[in-house]
Amino acid sequence: MATPIHPDTRTKTPVTPSHQESTAIIQVIERAALNPEVDIDKMERLLQMQERVLDRQALMAYSAAMAAMQTELPSIAERGQGNNGAYATLEDIVDTVRPIMQRHGFAVSFRIQTQERGIQITGVLMHQDGHREETSMLLPADVSGNKNAVQAFGSSTSYGKRYVLCALLNITTRGQDDNGHGAGAPVKVVTPFQASQLKQLISACPVTTQEWFVGKYGEVERVPRSDFDKLRASLHKRTLPNQQRH
Repeated sequence: MATPIHPDTRTKTPVTPSHQESTAIIQVIERAALNPEVDIDKMERLLQMQERVLDRQALMAYSAAMAAMQTELPSIAERGQGNNGAYATLEDIVDTVRPIMQRHGFAVSFRIQTQERGIQITGVLMHQDGHREETSMLLPADVSGNKNAVQAFGSSTSYGKRYVLCALLNITTRGQDDNGHGAGAPVKVVTPFQASQLKQLISACPVTTQEWFVGKYGEVERVPRSDFDKLRASLHKRTLPNQQRH
């Protein structure tokens, strides 16, 4: 004779209040669907209520999975080299975070749109239970280093993907540990006077340009001095009509 299992020792799936609410609404809808005299408007309201409950459940699942995933995401080493210093490459970021995202039910995709003012990169972070979040970044074509049109598009796209993916997952990057060897001089930033010039120009630019600037530099005081002349000329071109140019 098989040994009976005590009910208290069985593994049970926890039932949350939101799942109970959803189940109750589904039961009401099923009963209403079987009633030929049910009011159509009432049925539509019930379906809308169920949709709101499901959306809330998906958001709760997304938030819980995101909180758990954050504890596993490491800081990514900056192994790429650019004009403004080291950076974490898109390949290193994706290779690092992809298996962690999969374990927690996440996936990411990108939408690339070419606009008159530049290239808009939108990252979409999706969870297996249905909720998704997205963030966008508008970038001008990267024409540094005598790039052709295709290279400029690819460079800006890669930069945008790195930025929005790090923003969606709250990823941090760090310089490689070289045991103290090869440490160069710190990057010289703009002077206070140069920073004030940039602030005046940025305030006269469209919001999209201001968002691009924050995404690339953060604050005017952090702009490398070597970028000042090129950046000032670029911002001059993007100032809004009827604004005083400096």
